[in-house]
Amino acid sequence: MHQIRAPLVALLMGLSLAAPSSLWAQAAPVALTAPGLVATSNISSADTAWLMVSTALVLLMTLPGIALFYAGMVRRINVLNTMASVVGIAAVVSVLWFALAYSLAFTPGSDALGGFIGGVERMGFAGIQYLGASAQVTVSHIAPHLPESVFAMFQLTFAIITCALVVGALVERMHFGALLLFSSLWLLVVYAPIAHWVWEPGGWLAQLGALDFAGGAVVHINAGAAALVCAYALGPRKGYGREAFVPFNLGLTMVGTGLLWVGWFGFNAGSALAADGRAGLALLVTHIAAAAGALSWMGAEWVARKRASLLGLCSGVVAGLVAITPAAGFVSPLSALVIGLVAGVTCYWGATALKRKLQADDSLDVFGVHGVGGLVGALLTGVLADPLIGGVEGSVVTQLIACVAVLGYSLVMTAVVLWITSRLTDLRVREEDERAGLDLALHHEQIGH
Repeated sequence: MHQIRAPLVALLMGLSLAAPSSLWAQAAPVALTAPGLVATSNISSADTAWLMVSTALVLLMTLPGIALFYAGMVRRINVLNTMASVVGIAAVVSVLWFALAYSLAFTPGSDALGGFIGGVERMGFAGIQYLGASAQVTVSHIAPHLPESVFAMFQLTFAIITCALVVGALVERMHFGALLLFSSLWLLVVYAPIAHWVWEPGGWLAQLGALDFAGGAVVHINAGAAALVCAYALGPRKGYGREAFVPFNLGLTMVGTGLLWVGWFGFNAGSALAADGRAGLALLVTHIAAAAGALSWMGAEWVARKRASLLGLCSGVVAGLVAITPAAGFVSPLSALVIGLVAGVTCYWGATALKRKLQADDSLDVFGVHGVGGLVGALLTGVLADPLIGGVEGSVVTQLIACVAVLGYSLVMTAVVLWITSRLTDLRVREEDERAGLDLALHHEQIGH
């Protein structure tokens, strides 16, 4: 998502905004405070094509990226359940996104609640016109040069991966049905409001001037906080800390990392919402930060454990990618190098020393990598944002407010959603099923020997 700046709430059609004017150069004369109709001749073909490619790349991050990344790290007896969890979440989030969540996240909402939640006018994609005899197409006020169907689909892929990331904290012990119910409620109660705060022009954090180019707060801090709550609520896996939990296949994790790295170009460069120079810069800084994160994590692991590991390199790549996400459209390549280096070290600490202090079985270090990395990236965006690049000034105070707000809301409301889920179904599988493995116990399937 392109960063929604407070000045975006322009009342005049076609006003120049704080971001580069190229993003809006092809826009039709549409009020920027509400969705509307434009002639198809006013849609940018190049930008639309790039967003469609970016949408595919971001979905690739989840299917199969996250599925492989997580499945390689769990035990053999839980590989298929982990994959099924990711696929199931992708399906249920997709249906709910078009039914209601998109409208809650990306429509202006009422005068009283518009800063906190959107309206319901886009429920079931009501009011969307795709072409018809009038040769007009509906556009979002956030991207009036793109068909709204493309914009909504691009945003859907972000919602999918955010919900899927939480799986890493609760693998090997949560009921599959409970996970799908929890993810459904979490999308509506937690993800949609936070996306509205940050990315909808009238959202209160957008109005405050918080910078989040592609999801440091909305995706990573949010998912990290939710993962931590889930880890506490479910409790540790049987034998955690006493038994060796041997990963099934770290080769799968490496393949998943590669898919994440490639897909992240759509995640960040696609968030420019245009095929332009800013998208190109976002692509470049994304790659630099990923490489720097890998080297930084490797260095920290070498100092602490006298060795480098494949899992550490993969984790460092993800740490760098997470941290550059909020900054991708605002910083120079040199700043991206700094962000990646800082992220690698801090996320290594988050997945080791901090994890021990928190005493939570966050199984695959979702909070340690995504939560910590998102916080680091968001705060460094306030320090390193260059007005000559993004057209906006960074503010550490504003970024801190946004981090605290998203972290606090996600922590509290995730706990509420888990409580509601627990009233309707069992959260955790029986001990004998956990010992046998969730592949057989829940799906009657297993990896062959």
